[in-house]
Amino acid sequence: MSTRPGPWLRLTAIAATAGVAGVVATGSWGLAHDVTAHVTLALLAATALTARLAHPDRPDLLWSAGASFFLFSFAGLAALADAPTWLHVTLGAAALAAAAVCTAVAFRGGVPVAAGSWRDYLTLTKPRIMVLLLITGAGGMIVGAGGLPPVGLMLATLGGLALACGGASALNHVLDADIDTHMKRTATRPVASGRMPPERALEFGLALSALSYVVLTSFVNVLAALLALAGNLFYVMVYTRWLKRSTPQNIVIGGAAGAVPPLVGYAAATGNLTLTALALFLIVFFWTPPHFWALALLIKRDYAAAGIPMLPVVRGERETARSIVLYSFVLVGVTLLPVLGRTLGAVYLVSAAVLGLAFIGLALALQRQTTPARARRLFSYSLAYLALLFVAMAIDPVLVG
Repeated sequence: MSTRPGPWLRLTAIAATAGVAGVVATGSWGLAHDVTAHVTLALLAATALTARLAHPDRPDLLWSAGASFFLFSFAGLAALADAPTWLHVTLGAAALAAAAVCTAVAFRGGVPVAAGSWRDYLTLTKPRIMVLLLITGAGGMIVGAGGLPPVGLMLATLGGLALACGGASALNHVLDADIDTHMKRTATRPVASGRMPPERALEFGLALSALSYVVLTSFVNVLAALLALAGNLFYVMVYTRWLKRSTPQNIVIGGAAGAVPPLVGYAAATGNLTLTALALFLIVFFWTPPHFWALALLIKRDYAAAGIPMLPVVRGERETARSIVLYSFVLVGVTLLPVLGRTLGAVYLVSAAVLGLAFIGLALALQRQTTPARARRLFSYSLAYLALLFVAMAIDPVLVG
């Protein structure tokens, strides 16, 4: 028996229908019409994808959601191709009708299931990780602006970025539920423990991801929205779905997803990407392996039980400690790039040097004696290290300015 669509799918469907209606209503308004069409397409795609993944046994929902997406897409293509106005209008009206049907269908049929508590929804977003990612995003934004950007722009950027991070994390809970049950650290997560049906978590994750795109496109710029979407997709489809379960280099390649927030912040402030933005990306990229390998040393048995080929499981503790030292040296070297490029000055340089020396010291201590205590010390410090580094990065241009 199929499950009843939850509130997150219903809200996404309502927003998509309102968006199609808005596009029809703003047909001659130029920019307003184009922006509304852009964000509506994202909402329709999210609705169709949620219907396909969370409710594959609801053909009425699948067909209406899919029809509204494709009809709306064809209407857009017709406009771009300078097709006759009647064709464009007809396709738009048909898309609106299909979206309305989809919304109506989402409110009926299926067996009701528990929606989950607000605490479980908060847990799905991994708020601790989100805070760290938002700090790197804010740092990237301030560096890009060369000082404090407008408050409204910063709030919109960080809000959109938070939605993207939360959506990706929720989808990670769904995809990792089968391995989370084998790990003490994650066995109590909402989906893994059975407190929340995977359909609800999936609807929630896709709704947040779509809303992130809407916010960033509407109030920031398209480049920032596309970067956030790319980071979301890479984390969910490439890292979680593939790399994590297939190679001990999973966190090395997968670290690219966590390095996207500084790019989003920089793009939000400047509307483009430069070598400075690349330097910020590389800092987080090279920070990720030593950070997660330190954690992997602490929960090596859990990863082994879950069948996840983390480096300590496949290559052993000694090789992991050696790799941590290697990446730590590279990381500290990369943190100096913004200074060499004359983007940041003395405040950041001193902070990066002091923080980096401490990082290397802890990594070398771990290599000399690979114990849980030393791994835990490095893991805990690495969290503070990245946050403090990006705080120094944000302070430097403000003080100089």
